[in-house]
Amino acid sequence: MIDPDGLNVWSDRHLVGYLWRNAQGLIGFRYDALWLSQHGFAISHTLPLQREDFAPDAGLAHRFFSNLLPEASVRQHVVRDLKIADTDFDLLRAIGGECAGALSILQAEYEPLVQYEYQELTQVELALLVARQGQVYRGAADERPRLSLAGAQNKCPVLVQDGTYWLSKREAPSSHILKFELDGYRNVPAYETFTTLLAGAIGLPVIDIQLLSIEGQHFALIERYDRYRTVQGQIARLHQEDFCQALGFGHERKYQVDGGPSFEDCYRLVQDVSSDPANDLQHLLRWQIFNVLAGNSDGHAKNLSLLYQANGEIRLAPFYDLICTRAIARIDSRLAFAVGDERNPERIMREHWMTLARRCGVQTRFLERQLQLTAKRLLQWVQPVRELFEQRYGACPALQRVEQIVLQQCRRVLMQAGGQ
Repeated sequence: MIDPDGLNVWSDRHLVGYLWRNAQGLIGFRYDALWLSQHGFAISHTLPLQREDFAPDAGLAHRFFSNLLPEASVRQHVVRDLKIADTDFDLLRAIGGECAGALSILQAEYEPLVQYEYQELTQVELALLVARQGQVYRGAADERPRLSLAGAQNKCPVLVQDGTYWLSKREAPSSHILKFELDGYRNVPAYETFTTLLAGAIGLPVIDIQLLSIEGQHFALIERYDRYRTVQGQIARLHQEDFCQALGFGHERKYQVDGGPSFEDCYRLVQDVSSDPANDLQHLLRWQIFNVLAGNSDGHAKNLSLLYQANGEIRLAPFYDLICTRAIARIDSRLAFAVGDERNPERIMREHWMTLARRCGVQTRFLERQLQLTAKRLLQWVQPVRELFEQRYGACPALQRVEQIVLQQCRRVLMQAGGQ
């Protein structure tokens, strides 16, 4: 019998399990018996394969699935546009069809689409979408996309094919994400593009990002790492979970200062679950170093993810949401993850890094080498990357602020180390 208030969780056309809510609105989850018997994967480090229910009161299922939803004002816009109750369960029902990762959450009476459908966007429609900062819930109810991307920033999944943009109908998978200028923060797409290019130039695995514009509005076009094309050219999903999901924290605790994970917690998670911990741990350590040196103070637990690859391996996902937040006025400059209990990037000394190394079980000499190597590489690459950026996208005087922060932080580290 179909529960009219229940939701089904799908991976492609395979039924993963079921969601329900109790009288207090807390969400429970149960794996489907066939998913268990056919050795389906555990959808989270916190939701291992088992026949027993993950009861609503325990909170594990609720925290995992609520982490798929948008936050803050973005969430309020969705609630207002769709005229639905502001609860996690109602939002999952309305927009859970195309989320981060491989899962689609559909009403119990629906099954996944056999043939995906998309709406082609004209240049006028694309410009309007960018001007609206990705608000898409304005069509007929049976044609609306069911798109949910976590986070507090406006963004919109799209399919991009041969230069043409397509908007998903219902739960059809997307290939890219659009991120937009913010009111009062017009340089955000440019800063994110530059910071990501800089991280890639020094050897960090990062997402593919481009800075584009239409009708005078800039936006970032980001290729999704949790999607791939089959040999038939179709878009397919890969599963992923962010570190709040993998560690059992709600999105409201994505920052360490709010009771969320520490960097050491994230390091131990990768040690425990990665199929290639040696490489992934080194990348994670260098990510934290990069954030301090490149001014990305917003590198929190939801900006790290595990990627469940098609070959069954679990790897640290490419780095995303990299932005020199310290170049933006009115944004807190304190680090999301402390370094040896210090969150002010200008006060971090050698002893703070050594404390971080000891807590992670890393040799202090190894961390020192990584710190100095990253600083030297950033000094080497910051100017060439800016030149490359401006060749592609035009002059951007606002990047001077980013460059100054990078140079200041790197020189400071190398001075502490006794010279360059």
